[in-house]
Amino acid sequence: MSDRSRLTGKIADETLIEMSRNSLCDEDNNGFPHDPDDYPQPDASGVDKHQQSKDSVFFRDGKRRIDFILSYVDDRDGERKQERRKEYEANLQKAGLELETEDQSESDDGKTYYVKIHTPWDVLATYADVLKIKVPFKANDIPAHKDIPINWLFTPFRLPNHIMNPEPDYFTSPFNKEKIDFFLIDDKETFFPPSVRNRIVYYILARCAYHKEDSDDKNKKGIKRLLNNGTYGAAFPLHDSRYWKASRDPNSESERFSLYRHWARFLSFFKEQPLNLIRKYYGEKIGIYFAWLGFYTEMLFFAAVVGLICFLYGLFTFDDNIWSKEICSEEIGGNIIMCPLCDKTCGYWKLNSTCNSSWQSHMFDNVGTVFFAIFMGIWVTLFLEFWKRRQARLEYEWDLVDFEEEQQQLQLRPEYEIKCTSRRLNPVTQEMEPYFPAKSQCARTFLSGATVIFWISLIIACIIGVIAYRLAVYAAFASIMKDSPTNNIQMVGSIITPQLATSVTASCINFVIIMILNVMYERVAIWITDMEIPKTHLEYENKLTVKMFLFQFVNYYSSCFYVAFFKGKFVGRPGDYIYMFGWSKLRNEECDPGGCLIELTTQLVIVMAGKQVWGNIQEALVPWLLNWWGSRKARSHPESLYSRWEQDHDLQNFSHLGLFYEYLEMVIQFGFITLFVASFPLAPLLALLNNIIEVRVDAWKFTTQFRRPVAAKAHSIGAWQEILNGVAVFSVVTNAFIVAFTSDMIPRLVYMYAYSPGNDLSMKGYINNSLSVFNISGFSEENRPDDGESPEWFNSSVITTCRYRDYRYPPGHEKQYTHTMQFWHILAAKLAFIIIMEHVVFMVKFFVAWMIPDVPAEVKARVKRERYLIQEYLHNYEVENLKIQLSHRNDDCSSNPVDYPDIRRREVLSECL
Repeated sequence: MSDRSRLTGKIADETLIEMSRNSLCDEDNNGFPHDPDDYPQPDASGVDKHQQSKDSVFFRDGKRRIDFILSYVDDRDGERKQERRKEYEANLQKAGLELETEDQSESDDGKTYYVKIHTPWDVLATYADVLKIKVPFKANDIPAHKDIPINWLFTPFRLPNHIMNPEPDYFTSPFNKEKIDFFLIDDKETFFPPSVRNRIVYYILARCAYHKEDSDDKNKKGIKRLLNNGTYGAAFPLHDSRYWKASRDPNSESERFSLYRHWARFLSFFKEQPLNLIRKYYGEKIGIYFAWLGFYTEMLFFAAVVGLICFLYGLFTFDDNIWSKEICSEEIGGNIIMCPLCDKTCGYWKLNSTCNSSWQSHMFDNVGTVFFAIFMGIWVTLFLEFWKRRQARLEYEWDLVDFEEEQQQLQLRPEYEIKCTSRRLNPVTQEMEPYFPAKSQCARTFLSGATVIFWISLIIACIIGVIAYRLAVYAAFASIMKDSPTNNIQMVGSIITPQLATSVTASCINFVIIMILNVMYERVAIWITDMEIPKTHLEYENKLTVKMFLFQFVNYYSSCFYVAFFKGKFVGRPGDYIYMFGWSKLRNEECDPGGCLIELTTQLVIVMAGKQVWGNIQEALVPWLLNWWGSRKARSHPESLYSRWEQDHDLQNFSHLGLFYEYLEMVIQFGFITLFVASFPLAPLLALLNNIIEVRVDAWKFTTQFRRPVAAKAHSIGAWQEILNGVAVFSVVTNAFIVAFTSDMIPRLVYMYAYSPGNDLSMKGYINNSLSVFNISGFSEENRPDDGESPEWFNSSVITTCRYRDYRYPPGHEKQYTHTMQFWHILAAKLAFIIIMEHVVFMVKFFVAWMIPDVPAEVKARVKRERYLIQEYLHNYEVENLKIQLSHRNDDCSSNPVDYPDIRRREVLSECL
């Protein structure tokens, strides 16, 4: 094999290395022969399954570990499937894998075959070299962290050390099959952990062909296609034990049981997560997700505390809320007659009918809200910067420092290799590689973009439909509730108003539409991403991430954006109202005299809380019900008849996009608590409570309800990091606009400092100042309420004017119904506040980001130490090898000269490492 083939895992145009029988038995394995006679094969017909342990993860000989399971049901009419399986399994054996089949008569349902796969040492070593898997070569000699003085305070939250650190700490180096004695190998059977073994097996399965050698169809490759066409029913690595009980087999690690006991149970919600054990069992990609989720939850604690304090501030300052007192008083609010809120079916109403909503609005619309909006702008920066540091530490501890995305580029998706018929020379590797013609790629990208735009337009159309519903139904609610029939309802009857009823029902309808569109678009997004044929797994995930997030962003946040920035902003004035689309009879909505902030809060609570509750039910209950139903027959079997592979087969499959949905759920939640947090300071608290449950639900789900996922490497959260950065920056803008244009904070401050009567800074008279006057006689027939719609107390001969929310000159003034100077002062103050708040927060954000280094100094020192040791140890290793070669040369003068080119090649490799 050439050096380049050894590095890339490719020989010419082949994607797998064919292992000969001699390579499995040769003596170039450092004294570990692989003779098939070492593993006797008992006759399948003579196996007594009752003698097998229920949790056996080994072949029948009890020596060879099961690294992967393939299952299938042999259909009577499935001759083509039988042929595919025969060729596929023969090619797997050519690749060096060892197979053992469990007959259908031995299965719990009597019809499923199970193919058990074992990977011999030589295959593991070859592909560990290809994939550059890091393995230990020396114990870590850097002193551990010093305990902080108050470390004992965190003792109740700690887990046992053998759970937190299941393996000793080593310095590691990429595995090299030619330098096998350089590494710390005690036992070749256990040197590579099960997560690494199943990753290597899946790499082979994904690239192994199932066509005959003389076949013209070279596209028949990969386990994924065999699963899609029904040749195999499932392919999965095994859990090492039952989750509720440790394995009786002393050779089984029972790490699944340890994870369930110390991590997946809800009673452990206050404990730290065993991230090293999660990484060892599930791989780095899942470990990074739980590390990020745990860190995000920890940081939410601080945001939740500050948000709760701001909420309590609004709750305990009711007595200082002068404008709400004026609205509720009979002398002021009871004597202010408001103009109708819709045409024909809405009558005149008194301002004090909005008393309850005014008090509710004060809990969220106060000075504390401004402080909290600024605080969250800084908090989100601290969260992202400190996560970078935590991630850098994990990269070092989990041997991901040198894990570059270029390594992933070498691992093309099998689907890409199959569908790309063209070849071109790679300027880096100087090998022929598949590629997709630019013209075809552009056409696919254009079609994909058009599809995304179409679906986003569909969401906007649905939102417009919900807005039309709000406009149409409000009039109906106003007509029904004009005599306050809801007051007869106990507890909540007095607070139900037409505005509240419209807002709640519209939010619920919007939530249902969101859920339906989500289900539909997920399938479309996967389809169009598959159609684009991304080159690598990383590129596939990034493309899907962008499509899904764009859609979800519009789907979840569009209704909140409407309430925050459009409702009540373009309504016109009495006698000159603005209608939806200009020609319809649906008049644009107005805000309550207390502002639209309470409606934004209602919308946010319903969508955010509804999504979280629905998500947890979907994540926990659905898999549990499916597993309960699927294993109903097997539960009646004796313990020894329900084998480890059958137990795992009855669990739910964890798809390759499973982790993608977990990230998506949390990033959407992150948007809710940052983009609109100025309207609801309790949002971080709701997110914190949800995430405490989410961590344990996800842990329980992974440990008990899903098959063991194939281990995968990842050194970061990927494209989600940039999305979080974008949301963090955008949140500063949205919160500044919410405080300025959605809340009443700026108009109140302008009134208090510029327009309040007297010398004292008081809010007395604010309500009367904020309402303009309109002459009822100016209503046209289209706007005037129908007979009988106005309440009984309204007498048109006595009441000649009504009030509306705006700053306009009164009737009779030379500039009647045009904006007053106070309106322009308030607008200028709003724009000034936005500019000042954005600049202050952005300056603090950038300063904090500059002050906090992405990589801790300690981690940098450890990385340098490890690189130095690798160079030193490799140098000594090469020197010792050279001495041995020279000694052999001196002992045998007739031998060939020393192979200097080989020494020079080793030196080059040493310098590269």
